[in-house]
Amino acid sequence: MRYFNFEEGRDQSNPDELFMRAALDLAKRAYEEDEVPIGAIVVSQGKIIGKGYNLTERLNDVTAHAEMQAFTAASNFLGGKYLKDCTLYVTVEPCVMCTGASYWTQVSRVVYGTVDEKRGSSKYGHLYHPKTEVVSGVLGEECAQLITSFFRQKR
Repeated sequence: MRYFNFEEGRDQSNPDELFMRAALDLAKRAYEEDEVPIGAIVVSQGKIIGKGYNLTERLNDVTAHAEMQAFTAASNFLGGKYLKDCTLYVTVEPCVMCTGASYWTQVSRVVYGTVDEKRGSSKYGHLYHPKTEVVSGVLGEECAQLITSFFRQKR
């Protein structure tokens, strides 16, 4: 599997923004494929070890969310089911299913771009693993614009 590492000379002062941009690139790919534009990556030690975007339409599978794709790829890369010392970056707040999956992987951090007021898990309380740090709002406007644009186009 190929993985992303910081480039020499690139501004590394905000790695959350850099990695969220990588997730946004995947969300744009989903948009181009007429999937709900959500992208996700899993990072370990400054490297992308798993990535995914929504594939629910292509696979005809309601569980084929971006986060689930990224978790599976990262677990395969590491050769184990736990993602301790890893960070999930996702463009939109995870749903209850994906939050539950993050709980079972024991991912250390979840960083998301924009809130999902209808289906986001935060409306049900803190469902993440007790040791998981959650950060929201990273490149939030860009993430929100992409998903809003997609659903406007659909209406």
